[in-house]
Amino acid sequence: MFNALSDRLEAVLGGLKSRGKLTEEQVDATLREIRLALLEADVNFKVVKTFVARVRERAVGTEVSGALNPGQQVTKIVHEELVRILGEQSAPLDLGSASPAVIMLAGLQGSGKTTAAGKLAAQLKKKGRTPLLAACDLQRPAAVDQLKVLGERAGVAVHAPEAGGDPSADPVAVARSSIDEARRLGAGVVIVDTAGRTNVDDAMMQQASDIREAVEPAETLFVIDAMIGQEAVTVAKAFQEAVDFTGVILSKLDGDARGGAALSVAEVTGRPIKFASVGEKLEEFEAFHPDRMAGRILGMGDVMTLIEKAEEAYTAEQAADLETKLSEDSFTLEDFLEQFQQIRKMGPLQNVLGMLPGVGKQLEDADVDESQLKRVEAIIQSMTRHERHRPDVLNARRKRRIAAGSGRTVQEVNELLKSYEQMRKMMKQMAGGRGGQEQALKQLQGAGAPGMGGGGMGGGMAGLDPNALAGLPGGGGGGGAPAKGHNKNVPKRKQKKKRKKR
Repeated sequence: MFNALSDRLEAVLGGLKSRGKLTEEQVDATLREIRLALLEADVNFKVVKTFVARVRERAVGTEVSGALNPGQQVTKIVHEELVRILGEQSAPLDLGSASPAVIMLAGLQGSGKTTAAGKLAAQLKKKGRTPLLAACDLQRPAAVDQLKVLGERAGVAVHAPEAGGDPSADPVAVARSSIDEARRLGAGVVIVDTAGRTNVDDAMMQQASDIREAVEPAETLFVIDAMIGQEAVTVAKAFQEAVDFTGVILSKLDGDARGGAALSVAEVTGRPIKFASVGEKLEEFEAFHPDRMAGRILGMGDVMTLIEKAEEAYTAEQAADLETKLSEDSFTLEDFLEQFQQIRKMGPLQNVLGMLPGVGKQLEDADVDESQLKRVEAIIQSMTRHERHRPDVLNARRKRRIAAGSGRTVQEVNELLKSYEQMRKMMKQMAGGRGGQEQALKQLQGAGAPGMGGGGMGGGMAGLDPNALAGLPGGGGGGGAPAKGHNKNVPKRKQKKKRKKR
């Protein structure tokens, strides 16, 4: 979502790195560019004004003038002030001591409340809780049915009126009865999905307020569409006055819009962003960390989230088995395919690779296509068992045979072998337990992150090819699928032989 903003900020701040000293005029010129970049990203103008003033106050003082690297110090200040407007500290759910604890979701229609309810329930269940979903959105057609589908996918019970989405039913009564149902089922958490409207109106606000008063939630979470733009501040303030929410869920953070809401709502309301929805799947729902998001916006990556996702995707037994194979240098192409499939479990490849420092910008030109897993499988399955276990035996003749058998090209076979080598290096660290992950973190943080030293790509990640790392033959100009059995390299070889005979 923040690609355009990230590109602008990286370009502006990157221009400072080569400067030995910074004058006040140079700082002001830089801040003007940052101000324009934030406004174009739909960040609220008051938030932009506050942010720029804070950065300037620190950047024109001794904090920068006395620094060994003034440009890097300004980048550090911008990062810290971005963290500040995003909420400073991570804010986990506070469910209190009541049983069941109630979480109420509120927001405009279309903001993603119902989906967020299902995702939150799935996450709580994964952490060992027993949630119950309460269908209190009786205004929108099929809202109850949607929640039931989400509940079934998450393996979570749903409490709804017998008549389904009956607008004449009382949502306050449904919310109240959901607590009794939770006690009967032994559920420790009730997630209440409330009705929304296309615009803020008194009836909706009153209903949300009545539900809040009836169930006394431990957490009231305001769900806001990250693509809403400048209107985000007005909507957030209206809901804050009506239901006094305790936290925010950002939905659709994987969209293509400019994402100004994410940089405005926490600063304006004083309430923390607790979660972010980053995709359509139930598992694509993350705890929000202001420092990590600021790092993503500035192109520094988000290695800690990447490590957490890796820990979720790999069991301890799988990690130990992989570590043994890597240490014994017995990591085969069969293992490569298996690890490739495991990485898919960590989320969309575009998102996963975007967490690597310095890779986000390269992804804009990379052809990272989820469906290309089939190409990888086709190439590897066209190899003999001996070739999969000993890729070093793959000479030109064998590669041509594999390419013909898989319907791909020799170039794509070579690209896959290159990605195999790159993934082997990365997986050796990422699957090596906390110690190996910390080593990977040190290497990946050589992208010039504030306070970490270094500038530019470092630690062995220089020149990283996102397509190669993803194992995507044909990406970034590798060509589409050739005709069945066709290998464009074969005719060229035959032509050379004919010339020799002449």
